[in-house]
Amino acid sequence: MRFPRQISRVVPLFLLSLLSLTTVSCGGGIDTPPPALSVSGDVAAPANLTRAQIQALPATTQTVSFASGTAQQTHVYTGASLWTLLNNIGITTNPAVKNDILAKYVVATGGDNYRSLFAMGEVDPDFGNRGNEVAYSETNNGVAGALPGTDGPLRVTAPGDVKGGRYVSNLVKLEVHSAVSTVTASGGGLSTSFRLLGAVGKPATFDLTALQALPVVTQTAGGSTYTGVSLWNLINAAGIQTNASVKNDLLGFYLIATGTDGYRVVISLAELSPDFGNQPDIIAYGVNGGSLSTNGFARLVIPNDGKAGRYVSNLVALEVVSAPR
Repeated sequence: MRFPRQISRVVPLFLLSLLSLTTVSCGGGIDTPPPALSVSGDVAAPANLTRAQIQALPATTQTVSFASGTAQQTHVYTGASLWTLLNNIGITTNPAVKNDILAKYVVATGGDNYRSLFAMGEVDPDFGNRGNEVAYSETNNGVAGALPGTDGPLRVTAPGDVKGGRYVSNLVKLEVHSAVSTVTASGGGLSTSFRLLGAVGKPATFDLTALQALPVVTQTAGGSTYTGVSLWNLINAAGIQTNASVKNDLLGFYLIATGTDGYRVVISLAELSPDFGNQPDIIAYGVNGGSLSTNGFARLVIPNDGKAGRYVSNLVALEVVSAPR
């Protein structure tokens, strides 16, 4: 089990280097470059970063494909890793809370207020490692240049997504926040049921019998074969309460999974949706042909994660939340 990250108490060296890239206007002197990206929330030093400052970070290049309307698009983007950018600014975590980073999310917002939410656990290389970047350049016919005007000057990417809804164009804001839950749990112990609650039309309580009555899925993860039910199907059947007047409103929703000991993690609903991340997460109730034993009657299992920090054992709650605007 990895150690929790410490709260940043000093301005990272990266930020000090950024200051040297910013010019100041003094009467008729040099003009200040307009900030391209605001980074705020649970960070050590909120900042307004220019495109040039983002280009000063280590560059990554990725080829991505996704559906847009009735067509398939393929792009070659160059940019800064979203994780690296946020980590250099300094994500604040509570060292007293185990894996506190996994209870956080980041909201990417465009100039038109279109937004998409990413769970920090899907961005973190130790866990989901989805490879999201803040792109500032696109290569066409072998020539790298600025992003097209409709997409730039910055765009967040979502490699592996089926559709392009999480590719927020004209990116102007990144906000890191901690999940807000109405569920209180502590003390640990074996769970015998969990609640599905929050922004759903049909809240419900599930025990082992109720789960076993649902369509069965199996997933192999960490060398074990888990039996259970699709997490997406379970939530979707409860009726996610999205706003039809907001474009892709689902992309602003997240799920908090909580165990009997109060351990909790965040999953973005877009990470689960077949239209976007299409991740095969399950609520498992069996492993390798037997019970989960000390992991309770139900356990959240995320097959594609590098580490098992988001595998919430002794599940007592799944809470669907729409991030506040």
